[in-house]
This record gives sequence, C-alpha cells and structure tokens, in this order.
Amino acid sequence: MVRLELEELIQKAAKKAQRKGDLPKTDIPEVVIERPKRAEHGDYACSLPLKMVAVVNRELKAAGKPTLAPVEIGKRIAARLEGVPFIGRVEVVPPGFLNIALDEAWLAGQVEAILEAGDGFGRVDMGHGKRVQVEYGSANPTGLMHVGFARNLALGDTLANVLQAAGYAVQREYYLNDGGTQMNVFGESLYIRYCEVYGRDAGPIPEGGYHGKYVVDWAQQIAEREGGRLLGLPREEACAQMRDIGLAMALENIRLDCARMNIHYDNWFSERSLYTGGAFDHIMTLLREGDHLYMADGAVWFNAKALGGDKDEVVIRSNGQPGYFASDIAYHYNKFIERGFEWVIDVWGADHQGHVPRMKAMMKALGLEPEQLTLYLYQLVTLLEGGEQVRLSKRAGTQVDLRDLLDDIGPDAVRFFLISRTADSQMELDLALARSQSDENPVFYIQYGHARIASILRHAADLGHSDERADCALLTHPAEMALVRKMLELPEIVSLAAVEQAPHHLPHYAQDLAGTFHAFYRDCRVVSSEPTDAALTKARLRLAKSAKLVLGKTLGLMGVSAPERM
Repeated sequence: MVRLELEELIQKAAKKAQRKGDLPKTDIPEVVIERPKRAEHGDYACSLPLKMVAVVNRELKAAGKPTLAPVEIGKRIAARLEGVPFIGRVEVVPPGFLNIALDEAWLAGQVEAILEAGDGFGRVDMGHGKRVQVEYGSANPTGLMHVGFARNLALGDTLANVLQAAGYAVQREYYLNDGGTQMNVFGESLYIRYCEVYGRDAGPIPEGGYHGKYVVDWAQQIAEREGGRLLGLPREEACAQMRDIGLAMALENIRLDCARMNIHYDNWFSERSLYTGGAFDHIMTLLREGDHLYMADGAVWFNAKALGGDKDEVVIRSNGQPGYFASDIAYHYNKFIERGFEWVIDVWGADHQGHVPRMKAMMKALGLEPEQLTLYLYQLVTLLEGGEQVRLSKRAGTQVDLRDLLDDIGPDAVRFFLISRTADSQMELDLALARSQSDENPVFYIQYGHARIASILRHAADLGHSDERADCALLTHPAEMALVRKMLELPEIVSLAAVEQAPHHLPHYAQDLAGTFHAFYRDCRVVSSEPTDAALTKARLRLAKSAKLVLGKTLGLMGVSAPERM
C-alpha cells in the first residue's frame, strides 16, 4: 500500500538526514501521510517538518548552531528520498509540508499490477490472521424479521467483509435467542391462534404477546400440517411444542431473508445450548469463586459496580429463572474462553448503550481485557414514504417486514443505503430515491458504471478488439491517470474502514470510483476503429478491465451485486 510505504520511506529519509549530519539526532515523530485537498498539490502530503521543528531547533540552539525553518527541514528530508520508483516529484511548500506526486509511468504500470492481483486486490494484512467474531442480526426468532434489523445486518456483514479483507480471520455469527420468557410468550400466542382455527377460545393474547397477522397465518399453516393433535395436549405442553414449531418457522424465514441480502453466517448459536450444555452452571461457579455475586431481595446479583459498572445487575431472578445478563455472561465466556476468539464485535442498536458498562465489567470478571470486546452501536433508520415516516412495530401487528423492503427497493439498495452513513448517525431511507432508476440514486449510478464497462468490453470483443499484449505506457491522458489513482485508493479505504470500523467509507469510495470512470469514458474514446489507434485501444481496454475489477471488488465488499447488464 503506497501510503504505508511512504510513511516508512519518509521515516527512513529523516533518519538518513540525521546520520549524514543534515539534521541533528532527535526522536522522529510519527509520520502521518494525508491526502491533499487540492489535486495540484500532489497525491500525498506529510507535515513531518512542522512536527520536528521545535525539537530540531532546540538541539541546534544547544549546540550553538543556526536554527532551521520547517521548509528547510523538509528540503533536507526530501533530498534523502532517493531512487523511489513510484515517486514522480517531491515539493516542499510553506509552512513545511512535503507534497508528493506519484510517477505517471509507474501509475500506468499499476494497471497490470491490479489485474495480476485479481480478486486479491484491495486486501491488506493488518489483522495478521487474528481471530475475530462479528455477531450481528440476532433478531428474536418470534416471527418475520422486521425492517428495524436491516441496518444491523447491513453494517455487521459489511464490517465482517472489511475485516476479512484487512487480514483478520473472521467468523460471522447469529445468536439465536431461543430461550427465555419471550419465546414462551410467542409459543402461547401461536397456540391461542391455533385454537381459534378450530373454533376454540384459549383466552386473550398474553401481555407482551404477538398480535401480528403473521401469527394468525402461521397458526393456520400449523393446523394444516399438524392437524388438531395439539388440542388434546395439556396447555403447557402444547404451548412448548408450539414454541418449537414457531421457532423452526421463524428461523427458516430469517435464513431466507438473510440469503436475499447476500448474508451467509458461519455459525448459528443457540441460547438454549448455554443452559443444556453446562456453560451457565460453569460461569456461575467461576463468578462465585471470584466473589462477583451476592444475594439480595431473593435474587442473585452480579457486583458490576465493583468492576467499573454503573449499577449491579440481576443474574438469577427471585423466581429462580436466569436473567438476560446471565445469558450474556455465559455466551461471552463461550466466545472468548471456549472458542478462543481474540476479538469479539457485537452489533447492537443504540438503545443498548446503557448495557456497555456492565459488559465491560463482565469482561473483567472473566479475567479478560475489556478492549477485546467491541460493542458496535448503531442508530436506527427511519423509512420515508412520500415525506412521511413509516412506523414500525412488531408485536402490535403493524410492522414492516424486512422482506417487504427487499421486495420494494431490492437487496442491493437496502445494503448500500444502510451503510452509507456512520453507524452512530441517525439516518432516513427515502424509498422513492432508492427505487429510482437514475443517476440521483447512487446504487444505480455505481452499478451502471460496472455494467457500462462490461458493455464496452463486450462491444470491443464483437469488433475483434482485445487487450492482449497491451502497452499501458500509452496511458498518459489526465482522465486515465485519475482513474488509476482512484483505483489505487481501494487498499487505503479497506485499511481505513477496518481501523475505524466504519463501513460507510466504501459506498462513498464506490461513488467516486464510478464517477471517475464515467469521466474517463467521456474524455477518452476507448474503442477506436482507426488503425493508428489500435495500440491505444488495447491499453484503454486494459484500463477498463482493471476498473471493472476494482469496482466489482468494492461492490462485493458491500455485499452489493455487480451487474454485467442493466
């Protein structure tokens, strides 16, 4: 990656300037490479001379020597940047910046380097194989996934893609909340509607139960499949069986919705397994031995405040049932201790902000570093239809299902729009814009760029043109150079998105890349019938092929399709 190489080269140049006596020997600050705001200032900028001036001049004064201005320090560092093939020029400008422009012959040669890298282009080895788990989605399996979970899915899966491209060994996991009170309430809601199919009154839907039309529909399907056999069972047993049948139906639908969004989990983890497999009993023993539990008001409490939490938390309720936090502790013990993940990312809605202190306290109680757990919080999304907010509710029966949104604007638009803002930003999804087939819709604009390149390559092949033995040194037009420069940013974007855990960098880069290609296509005739243009046509086809690869790779990282035709 050019940015990292430049950081290392400038660091070495500064040290060499010290060894040669150009600069006094001092500690060298961290070298930071940035992108200039104006293209005429080059491809990269570095402010190291400004960072060094105080310590350099302090040493010079102590030695009785004249002090140096930042620009002069920069010139002495730049003079030691020797024989670097990808550097075209280095300018030192006030108040003390190194402006670096890439060599255009080297840039032209990167077309071949991109194509040789193939699907590996854009990957960076930041993670060095570190084992990371990203747990996302994880909606309660009590019905169809509602649209409120769409952003969780899109952010979590894209973040997993980015981390994998950055060299981490990533596991994608869905935590199946198949235990606890809410599943029992779901089973009872289904049972009541099932009884109604046979004209029996089993009472009202319980408090906190499920009123949605899908519950009626599912009860009808269960009646058609199971017949009336559940009517003859004791109510408690019938509700338990109905819970398990409903769980299977919900899980099947969740899997289908995720597959439509191009989301494929490595593991589906059952909450029940924490209790049937002994994990819960084990962590309770560990917490007692660590003196992290106490009894109060008939319940067992976790002493979170002693470990930095803002309040203590119930682990076992006064009725003897484990609380929600008990599952959290057992689950994370399983992740870190039993399965050996070095870093875990839980994707949660911002309404879970208050749970962060207790989770960090839990990590300390388990003998783990709190920094090993990242609680990735995101703001919910608001759907707009005709300027009006579409209201969402799962239990009241007025929900908008995720599949309804997928049917409406398509999986690509869902994924793209829901990662286009920082996770902590409130966002509105304008359904009319997401449906539109115009350049105003960024998804359409980017995918059209990919389809346009595919069309150019097909057209060239039909006319008998190929990019074999292309001489990319012929690529000198500013629009050609701009396209190569933009393609070479992908590894930096992957690195930035991984470091910041910020998938939103990808859609913005994709728009820039598509726009840069469209500008190249406008300014440079790719396929020419003139015999004298044959060599240039080959080179431009080669460039177009590399742009297709990079744009397709970027779309893939977002989980968005890269169409060959539109």
